[in-house]
Amino acid sequence: MIDDLWPTFKLAITTPRLQLRVPREAEIAQLAELAGRGIHHDSERPFLTPWTDGSAKDRAEVVLQSYWSELAEWRVDNWSLGMGAFTTSGEPVGMVTLRAQDFPVVREVTTTSWLGLQHHGQGLGTEARKGILTLAFDHLGADAARSEVFQDNHASQAISRKLGYQFDGISRDSRGSEVLTSDRLRLSRSRWADVPTAGIVLDGIDACRHMFEG
Repeated sequence: MIDDLWPTFKLAITTPRLQLRVPREAEIAQLAELAGRGIHHDSERPFLTPWTDGSAKDRAEVVLQSYWSELAEWRVDNWSLGMGAFTTSGEPVGMVTLRAQDFPVVREVTTTSWLGLQHHGQGLGTEARKGILTLAFDHLGADAARSEVFQDNHASQAISRKLGYQFDGISRDSRGSEVLTSDRLRLSRSRWADVPTAGIVLDGIDACRHMFEG
């Protein structure tokens, strides 16, 4: 079975309202369609790579291509784990991704995420990030999690503050002819210890641990 050949498909993170898992073929199609319907208001530009600026078809294609490339390019020293976020009834609400380079040595991860526009404002983004950080800190032994967030991305900034991230400087990037400033944020293992994680259950890590740590 595919689960035995690629065991991250066995990995599941259950939170009070969500289940995070690597999507199967039908599920990634549902998530791509969800992204196509919109993940932020037209006045917002939350991503450095403007992958949401195109049509619904363009957005769906980016989700599919990112999913396939993450699977194809996985290495122990450079991996990206994209997990679909689903309600307990199976409805797709978005995706959250955990990434790392040289993780066996550096022990740091980064996270990115998106939710379908109709699922904003319900605390699901915080719950999804908390779930995937539970994997990183409590099961993979991460020392820190990092994030870079535009200074005007108030929703993502709020999630980071809730989870104890601390300011760690700024970065400046170009997007076309404009300069964009992001806050670099860092969550240490010691601050993660203060984050309540009751109700988060993780299954399947033993089968795929070698894919993260070698």
